[in-house]
Amino acid sequence: MKLYRPTGLKELELVRDSGWRAWPPRLKDQPIFYPVTSFAYAEKIARDWNSVLPAPDNLGFVTEFDISEAVAAKYPVQVAGGQEHSELWVPAEELDAFNQGIVGVIRPVAAYRSGEKVALETVWNMDG
Repeated sequence: MKLYRPTGLKELELVRDSGWRAWPPRLKDQPIFYPVTSFAYAEKIARDWNSVLPAPDNLGFVTEFDISEAVAAKYPVQVAGGQEHSELWVPAEELDAFNQGIVGVIRPVAAYRSGEKVALETVWNMDG
């Protein structure tokens, strides 16, 4: 199953530090990890929420990754506000097991600054 995750710069750096293979543990105020099922939904969050924070945190990214069908089946798709807003709800304490189901690597695929799309390469070193 292909999933997307809108993220900010700090979380993306932690993903990079994992070798692009795992999502970092949730913070105390984040009981659920929620990857989404469409690029459009991830883009909306990255663009309209993540990228409008005060500088230097005014960057939002969309990442894409694949998860095994067996792991995906453990987390039924949830609809949050409208059919186009579908996501998986992974309890924070199950994130390590969820990460084990990632097939391949987590890939940054789009970037936004202050609500505008920017070339990914201009805000993220793809070799790093």
